Amino acid sequence: MNVTFVNTFLEVVKVGNLNRAAARLNVTESTVTTRINALENLLGQKVLIRSRTGAELTSAGFKFLRYAEIMSQAWGQAQQELSLSTDFASVCNIGCHFDLWDGSGSVWADQLRKDHPDVALSFWAGNVEDIERWLSTGLVDVALMFDAAVTGGWHVQRLFEDRLIQVSTKPRGYMDWDPEYIYVDLGREFRRLHAGAFSVARTPVITISSSSWAIDYLRTWGGSAYLPYRMVADLIAEGQLFQVQDTPNFSRTAYLVSRADATDAWSWFQKSVDQLKSGFSDSLPSLR
Repeated sequence: MNVTFVNTFLEVVKVGNLNRAAARLNVTESTVTTRINALENLLGQKVLIRSRTGAELTSAGFKFLRYAEIMSQAWGQAQQELSLSTDFASVCNIGCHFDLWDGSGSVWADQLRKDHPDVALSFWAGNVEDIERWLSTGLVDVALMFDAAVTGGWHVQRLFEDRLIQVSTKPRGYMDWDPEYIYVDLGREFRRLHAGAFSVARTPVITISSSSWAIDYLRTWGGSAYLPYRMVADLIAEGQLFQVQDTPNFSRTAYLVSRADATDAWSWFQKSVDQLKSGFSDSLPSLR
């Protein structure tokens, strides 16, 4: 499969138009057309419906999109690793859940840069589903994630228990439904527990998949949400947020998942993980 064809396909999908894709790729529109035609011939399927107004994915194109993204990312990763300068001994590709950068991913990145400057780092941010896909396709060697339902040649280590509490911008107790409630999608287990604890099923004012984004939204618009206690403890202490009384607390476990065939060869790896893990018991705030 020609990677140029794949990247051209992805660019057309991104901008929705062959002409604009050509301009962004610095080639002619006829070149883009030739590449898309060649890709469709290789696949034996039409991937785009092309018209004067733009280009849309066919059913086959929609199915191919995920594989095209993986191929493009894998090619970039291969180029990075094969072009390592003599300054670096290895590359560590890390998938990091949005909610695990603050206090986990960033701490580990700082630690690795300080202690192992000969390791080139590549961090990819995503949700659980993104990270599981990256693990399964080998795009990442290590993942900081929740809901670590992985199988095969992966080593899974528990990092810490992430405690989830309901907070509000106004002091209050339990209520069946807050019209200003923000639903923060905190993963599969949280969805199950939340559905069991709150029988009232209404459409929230907004759904957000990142806790840090939800905190920003809360501070601007007000309302309530379930959030990791470690991320709101200071705001509660400052009186900017309040723990909602008489609501259940939940938890989810943070894990570090690593690909054994890669990390076993890194003499520095497990020591750095142990150092990261040892810091959590002192850094996590106590739930009052």
